[in-house]
Amino acid sequence: MNNPAESVHLSALPGHIPTEARITVGMSGGVDSSVVAQLLRDAGYTVSGLFMKNWVELNQGEECTSEQDRSDAAKVAEHLGIPFETVNFAPEYWDRVFSRFLDEYRAGRTPNPDILCNREIKFDLFLKQALDHGADYIATGHYARVDYQDRRYRLLKAKDLNKDQTYFLYAIGQEALSKAVFPLGELTKPQVRAIAEKGELTTHDKKDSTGICFIGERNFGEFLSHYLPAKPGRMETPEGTYIAEHKGLMYYTLGQRKGLGIGGQKDSEECPWFVVGKKISQNVLVVAQGHNHPLLTSTVLYANELNWIADETPQTPFTCSAKTRYRQADQSCTVEQIGEDHFKVIFDLPQRAVTPGQSVVFYAGDECLGGGIIDEVEGIIYEK
Repeated sequence: MNNPAESVHLSALPGHIPTEARITVGMSGGVDSSVVAQLLRDAGYTVSGLFMKNWVELNQGEECTSEQDRSDAAKVAEHLGIPFETVNFAPEYWDRVFSRFLDEYRAGRTPNPDILCNREIKFDLFLKQALDHGADYIATGHYARVDYQDRRYRLLKAKDLNKDQTYFLYAIGQEALSKAVFPLGELTKPQVRAIAEKGELTTHDKKDSTGICFIGERNFGEFLSHYLPAKPGRMETPEGTYIAEHKGLMYYTLGQRKGLGIGGQKDSEECPWFVVGKKISQNVLVVAQGHNHPLLTSTVLYANELNWIADETPQTPFTCSAKTRYRQADQSCTVEQIGEDHFKVIFDLPQRAVTPGQSVVFYAGDECLGGGIIDEVEGIIYEK
């Protein structure tokens, strides 16, 4: 059996990037960005590494985690013989990402800060920083591809669909894509780890990071309580029957089953409870029994804050596929513009637990067209 590292090539790189290009790699201290730096260096590009410090935590233990990541990135850069620097974007991250994150939770919605981080930090601040310091392009460890066709840049799914991250990249546009390099787009995760091991990178067996970028693997509820006061309230059925007390609407999302603390209810069936809605102004969490409860599915959503990667709003209505959460299978739908920045999305089949505050992302085959924020969902209980 062939070693996957031996068959690696850089076909994920757009053909327009000249070999004399200077490329700055966003190095996070993980195996993916480490391999990106190695692949680009080995391909003959002039490569430098940059570690983005986006979060400052008062808790010393978490501060040490960030410092460990920076140290890991620095060791890889030294091993590869490339320049390395650290830039502190924490104030900008707070203003442009985390503040929005808190606002959304105050409104009872479930935001996705990783998408904002890509738009506001990695493909804006980091890009400008790199270009100002002489780079021609930036590279990251995202699993995605870029090509140039019909005089525009296209964002394409990665070869490894289990790792494809275009869902998190829909909010960037032509200018950023023209300067973006994703060397992992043609590779699988096992190939990436094999390259790292063969190259003797210290991150070759480092565990993948999980969770929200600045929260990591900490207890989410405990983290959020440091910034937003919990407001307990009623937990009731769609018919208004009182069930229990909830800890605060911000701790729950549509479709949630675990952590409700409901069990053994008098006169109720022995089947699991799910969150099926929120009444924000009344501070009521709506729950119901049954995995297939009708309030858990919907076929129509309304989205705003749309970004189209082509930097042009397409003519509607049009048919395509879409995802309303990461790693969801593509779902056929029709998209119709009903306002200046207001779109209606009609799915061919009912979708489960479509959640306001999350993103709907559109695709035409492998091409990511863009997406927006889910504002309303027909058929669910979500009262502002």
